[in-house]
Amino acid sequence: MHGVRRARQTQEALEAKRLKDQSKLRDYLALSDDVLARKKQKDWSREALRATTQLLQVNPEFYTIWNYRRHILVNGIFPESTPEQIQDLLKDDLSLTMAALKIHPKVYWIWTHRGWCLNNVPSGPGVDGEGDPRGWEKELWNQELFVVEKLLDADPRNFHAWSYRRVVLASLPVSKPETSELAYTTRKIESNFSNFSAWHQRSKVLSSLWSTGRLDQTKSKEEEFDLVQNAMYTDPRDQSVWIYHRWLIGSDREIAVIQSLLEEETHSKWCMESLVHYKRLLLHNHAALVDKSALTRDCIHLLEQLRKVDPGRRARYDEIEITRL
Repeated sequence: MHGVRRARQTQEALEAKRLKDQSKLRDYLALSDDVLARKKQKDWSREALRATTQLLQVNPEFYTIWNYRRHILVNGIFPESTPEQIQDLLKDDLSLTMAALKIHPKVYWIWTHRGWCLNNVPSGPGVDGEGDPRGWEKELWNQELFVVEKLLDADPRNFHAWSYRRVVLASLPVSKPETSELAYTTRKIESNFSNFSAWHQRSKVLSSLWSTGRLDQTKSKEEEFDLVQNAMYTDPRDQSVWIYHRWLIGSDREIAVIQSLLEEETHSKWCMESLVHYKRLLLHNHAALVDKSALTRDCIHLLEQLRKVDPGRRARYDEIEITRL
C-alpha cells in the first residue's frame, strides 16, 4: 500500500461504523452472559452446546467456555449418543478448532481442546471397516500429525504447534520411528536456521536416541557439529544456533572454531558470549590443566568488547566479570 493515498472516510461512514461496532459488542455481551448463566445452571443441553459454538467462533480465547463445552459433551451429549455419533461430534469440534487456529494459531486453549477431542475418540473400526477397535483412533491421530505439519509449513516457528506435535507423536497408536522425526527437524532447520523450536525438538529426539543406544552418540555428534557450524557461519547473529551449540557441546572442543569465526565476524556478540561461556567452563572444570591467568585475561578482554557491541547488557557483563571469573 506504499504510495497509495488512503481514502478519507466521511463523518457519516465513521458514525455508521461506530454504531455497527456497538451493536456487535452488545450482541457479544448478551451471548456471553447467556452462556455463562447456562454454565452456572449446569445446562448440558444441545442448545447450550450451540451457544458455546457461537461464542467461541467470536472469541476462541475464552478458555472458560472451552471447558464448559467439554462438560456439556461429557455430561449431556455423549451419554445419549452412539459411538458413531460421538465420533461425528468430535470431528465437528476438530473442524471448529481448525477454523479458529487459522486465525489464532497461538492460542493455547484451542490446542488443548483438540488434544481432548482426540483423547476421547470411542472404539470403532475406522474408515476401512476392518473391525479394528482402535481404527477411528488411528485414523484421527494420523490425520492430526498431517494437520500439524501443514500448520508448521505455514509458520515453521510456531512453538505451540511444535509442543502439540510432541503430544501427537507420543499419542500415535502406531509409533513413528524417532529417526523420521530427526529427518523432519533437519528439513525444517535447513530451510531456516533461525528456527529455535526445530533445534529444540532436535535436541529432545537426539537425547532419546542416544540414551537408548539407538543412535551412535559419537558419530552423530560429529554430524551435529557439522550442521551447527554451517548454521553459525551462515548467520553468526542468530541466537537459536548458539543456544543449540551450547547444548550440544558440553566441553571445550569448539573454542578454536568460534575463535576463527570471530576473526571474520569481529563484532559478533554471540561469538564473544560463547567464547566467554566455554572459557569459563575450562576455568571452573579443568583448572589444573589450563593456563588460568591467560584464560582469565581472555575473558576480561571479551567482556570489554561485549560492553561495546552490546551496551544494553553492560550490567550483566560486569556481573560476570566481578563474581564469576
